[in-house]
Amino acid sequence: MSRISRALYFAFVSLLHPKMLALMLLPVAAAFALWMLAAFVFWGQALAWVDAQMHSWDALQWLLDYWPLTLLAAHAAVLGLALLMVPVILVTVLLLTGIFAMPAMVSHVGARNYAQLEKRRGGNFAGSVWSGIAGMLWFLLLVLVTAPLWLLPPLWPFVSLGLLGYLNQRVLRYDALADHGTAEEIAQIVREDRWALFWLGIVVALAAHVPLLGFFAPVYGGLAFIHYGLARLRELRTAPIDGRATRVFENGRELLR
Repeated sequence: MSRISRALYFAFVSLLHPKMLALMLLPVAAAFALWMLAAFVFWGQALAWVDAQMHSWDALQWLLDYWPLTLLAAHAAVLGLALLMVPVILVTVLLLTGIFAMPAMVSHVGARNYAQLEKRRGGNFAGSVWSGIAGMLWFLLLVLVTAPLWLLPPLWPFVSLGLLGYLNQRVLRYDALADHGTAEEIAQIVREDRWALFWLGIVVALAAHVPLLGFFAPVYGGLAFIHYGLARLRELRTAPIDGRATRVFENGRELLR
């Protein structure tokens, strides 16, 4: 079984714990409350902006002139804004999960599955916030760069998966390792496992595309990144160097592996 497969399997097992099921609801509820409040305050302005953008696309206007699309024309702006809200809420749930829910998830998984792994606390809350902000800024930049590809139906699902896969691994990888790894260990795993982390992010992004259940995918994804990161960190600390046993320190005791 590959590292990614193991991480996904153990993440599903961890997800069945009542504590994790409760954590699934909190980021979703907070994200919905935040954007429903924003919609209540700015709905009129946002609706006018979406309507203006739609009327500026000649190709879209040409399509809306044909039945049955004419039936949707009167409500096109409302539908467009509602569809736009879905990825916005998903991204917000991911960011809230990464910043606020991940510490509790790491503590739970670490105590149950990686109790012998020493906590070296190479990360902190400020680093988690910065990682989320930086990941979001890069994500928005990539969205702008790839915007023309979204107009090509054969490409947009793959573009969407790639962007969400990048955002997943960019936001969740730091939080998964911050409590147990040193700054050097975190940097090494990110460097050596860059593509594996990206593909893990892709799988989590696929889960996010499941209607309704997709809103809860960030917690499952967070658990998958925690299992991947902590298992990889354990491998790193127990790997032999030049055929000799590695000197490992756990809970103040020196162990030879």
